[in-house]
Amino acid sequence: MRIVLDDLTGADVIALLETHLAEMYDNSPEESVHALDLDRLRKPEITFWSVWDGDELAGCGALKELDPQHGEIKSMRTAAARQGRGVAALLLAHIIETARARGYERLHLETGAQEFFLPAVRLYERHGFTHCGPFADYTADPNSVFMTLPL
Repeated sequence: MRIVLDDLTGADVIALLETHLAEMYDNSPEESVHALDLDRLRKPEITFWSVWDGDELAGCGALKELDPQHGEIKSMRTAAARQGRGVAALLLAHIIETARARGYERLHLETGAQEFFLPAVRLYERHGFTHCGPFADYTADPNSVFMTLPL
């Protein structure tokens, strides 16, 4: 598999992100969905990658700079046909490595609290993330899980 810096224009990537957003709204109340749409993912403070297995899209994820010392993981998603094959772990390791290279002191993320999101929470825990309170502009929300990783 290869990880590619992505410009968010490919049809496969757009379709995966549309599926991602739809599932976020299907599994969380609207006011608790913090997933970004294409326009918000194209902001200069966000770096977006896609993961490819040959010519097939396997997943995607992004790193948002909150400030020069802190980053936030956004839009982590594995294509349904590739789940359970290490795509998310590979990309998460890449994002952590990139954050360290940028000199970030800490990474954060927000994910859902519902059962649908448990595989994501477990992935982050396996990579050293711990639960924390809200960060940046987030507020306490029973539908959100906040996690952090010191770098």
